[in-house]
Amino acid sequence: AADADILRQLVARSDVLILSSDLDPVQRPGAWPGSALRIECDVTAFGQGGPMAGKPFSDAQIQALSGVTDTTGMPDGPPVPIRLPIVEFMTGAYAAAACLAGLRVRKLGGGGQAIDMALYDCAFAAMATFLPRLLDGSGSVVGRLGNRHAMASPWNVYRAIDGWVLVCAASDMQWHRICAVVGRPELAEDPRYLRASDRVTRCDEVDAILQQWVKRGTIEHCVKILGGAGIPCGPVAKVDGCPREANLDHRGMIRRVSDPSGRGALFVPASPLRMSVTPGRSAGRIPAPDQDRSAVTGLGEAAPFVPAMKTGVVGEKLPLQGVRVLEIGHYTTAPLAARHLASLGADVIKVEPREGEAVRGWPPIKDGTGYFFTYTNVGKRSLVLDLERPHDIETLKNLVGRSDVLIENLKPRALAKRGCSSEQLARINPRLIYCAVSGFGAETIYPGRPAFDTVIQAMSGFMDLTRAGDVPVKAGISVADVMGAEIAVVSILAALEARDRTGLGQFIDLSMQDVCAWLSAILWNGEQSAPVPIAVPARDGFVLVEADGMADKDMPPAGLTRERARDMTRAALAAALSEAGCRTAPILSAAEMLQAQQTCARRLVIHAQDATGQVWPLLASPLRLQGNPPMIHRPMGTLGSDGSKILAELAARTAQ
Repeated sequence: AADADILRQLVARSDVLILSSDLDPVQRPGAWPGSALRIECDVTAFGQGGPMAGKPFSDAQIQALSGVTDTTGMPDGPPVPIRLPIVEFMTGAYAAAACLAGLRVRKLGGGGQAIDMALYDCAFAAMATFLPRLLDGSGSVVGRLGNRHAMASPWNVYRAIDGWVLVCAASDMQWHRICAVVGRPELAEDPRYLRASDRVTRCDEVDAILQQWVKRGTIEHCVKILGGAGIPCGPVAKVDGCPREANLDHRGMIRRVSDPSGRGALFVPASPLRMSVTPGRSAGRIPAPDQDRSAVTGLGEAAPFVPAMKTGVVGEKLPLQGVRVLEIGHYTTAPLAARHLASLGADVIKVEPREGEAVRGWPPIKDGTGYFFTYTNVGKRSLVLDLERPHDIETLKNLVGRSDVLIENLKPRALAKRGCSSEQLARINPRLIYCAVSGFGAETIYPGRPAFDTVIQAMSGFMDLTRAGDVPVKAGISVADVMGAEIAVVSILAALEARDRTGLGQFIDLSMQDVCAWLSAILWNGEQSAPVPIAVPARDGFVLVEADGMADKDMPPAGLTRERARDMTRAALAAALSEAGCRTAPILSAAEMLQAQQTCARRLVIHAQDATGQVWPLLASPLRLQGNPPMIHRPMGTLGSDGSKILAELAARTAQ
């Protein structure tokens, strides 16, 4: 009873309350007494609506139902569950962003906020790269690619003398350089491998050519030669207690903290929130159970905190209304982060080159614009600037002077070379929040090294923890891109809060390698994910199984043989395993997930018209603020379509 009283006192004095009502119904939102100003975030497997609501499914089960598992693994092998609870990490980051947005609404006079966060919604959002081929009406099939790429080759892991090397050749020029490196320059003009599509068709042959060269060298030798030729590559970093990778050490991402339970010093990650004014807190100690009781009890006995608020009522206004964001982004990470900021009400101006961002033309396309581009850039305005022209650089600087946030994922120092370093932009606008997202960070031992999502998964230790047989395999979803975008949103919202308190802007040096290493920490120090989920073949697909104490990971529990399981449907096998006490779920394809009742009930796909009247399928926001829900309603216009209006606004403000 005494502990229950302490808990009630703490809740009554809290600003944010995070619950999981599907694990403990007593924790249901609204059941706790206290201020109407509190932010209550309920994190559950399926959210508060739909036929699956209230079922306390695990991360692995959500991976299975969302298509995440089915898209991970080798094309000719079974699906591979990701050992890390990646969906929980994604949901946790989105929940942090939602809570920060709710606190901002409260500060503006809008009161408290209920937030409905679902692991299923967040897993669905992470499947965005697979959905265009399913939503364009073409009937395309989406499956596993292993470590390959659907549109480029060579793109795979290759076995060196002492481990694995990842190589990603995204262009014809990079293929020509590889041909020279491996001593086969004639292959650059070989008609069998001339175009990217040719190499993808003959990817087995292309992989064999590169493997023949890699197998004769060490990881260090291969990476040095390939990297020196400008080929995106890297080692698959081993997780031996912690990820063994030099740039993580250089950036101070690996720390050692004494464990009071007697296990000695343990490896722990530093915070990936590398912010110049208000950096994220890194663990300095591991507390013993109940060590901080007196300090925490004191918080419950203190007078309730009453937040400072502006007068008036926000009503239907969004958290970032009135905030201007400049985005110089390409591909996924910065555009996705800016998309979330736009959904929260920010005026996002996307700065594009004269030819437009490359993703505009990624297939499938409709009326000249790619579906993936449309998903990722909904709610933004387009402005064309040629950053090689001094006049356009001056326009950019003028926009910076009248903006709140700049987010970009160009190569590190690309803007600095044009007179727009973080220091120079801070002199133009001391209140600017400048978020630079890159593969290895602005402060790195790899300046100028290109970094795709797959490279980051390899060099952070993430791939070492998920394997198909003995081959390290990347997650099917773009983990580094998606989590990099999420952490960018959290960082920017935190920086806006800090600016409200201090008046100061700041520089955010966000490394996707830092983020992916931080994700893997749950399996550092020799820890094991228990139970390890497995995929069991059934007549019509695979079923995911988790069982505590599973003796043989290659055999299903509950007395079922492989032969008997293969004769059962997924539904029948899952039911039998569930009855035997196993956590289980059918492994659904992306297409099956898209048609699932839970997907439809949560309205995870919505439709909206663009300026020409064309209807597009769009992806709902996973940030389910109930009082001020994010808006996903306006597909982005054509290239530069908002330029004249943006420049007119800039001229009017300059004249004031």
